[in-house]
Amino acid sequence: MKQQPGELDFKALYSFLTALKPNNHKAWFDGERDRYQQLRLDFIAFVADLIERASVVDPSLAGLEAKNCIFRINRDVRFSANKNPYKTNFSAYLANGGKKSPGAGYYMHFEPGASFMAAGIWMPEAPLLKNIRQEIDYGFTAFEDILKAPALGAFTFEGEQLTRPPKGYEQDHPALAYLKYKSFVLRQPFDPASFESNAALLRYFQESISQLAPFVHFLNQALITD
Repeated sequence: MKQQPGELDFKALYSFLTALKPNNHKAWFDGERDRYQQLRLDFIAFVADLIERASVVDPSLAGLEAKNCIFRINRDVRFSANKNPYKTNFSAYLANGGKKSPGAGYYMHFEPGASFMAAGIWMPEAPLLKNIRQEIDYGFTAFEDILKAPALGAFTFEGEQLTRPPKGYEQDHPALAYLKYKSFVLRQPFDPASFESNAALLRYFQESISQLAPFVHFLNQALITD
């Protein structure tokens, strides 16, 4: 991918993340902090550009600030067996309310050999999960039509599932295959190196968000209460 002055250099980003993986400790990171800070600033600018473009196809994203959509590189290791202090990816979540939004949105994950874009909601809390299942129950025809759209053919539906029907639903429910999910996510891998420029990658995200917006908006109906 060719870069213009001031653009995010994905080759440099992936070089940094690749080097971080076997050197995931504070001493190494402190020595590379200036390099990281510059990449972070460039990533913020990239996400700001993405928000501007994405807002055209999903107005609910208008007004978001990039810094509120980007995840920290520091890991929360308090309850994890993996004590590595740093993530080996850069990521951002575009949703009304930013990365702390309880609702559905659009997630971009940049990691060497494992980059992907996703949309939806990951492991919502029990009350919201119940509401989403109810929304699918009431509007299954509309939900199914959204998922069958040709534009979403390249995305896969992913997430952990229950082994039995959730409480209140029978084994023969027509939407049972979806009601069993604990997360509701459409995912597609991508490789930044396959895009000729930052602008081309941004166009891919903008087009994908346009295609995924009906899915996200359907899920977010579960946030609306009387």
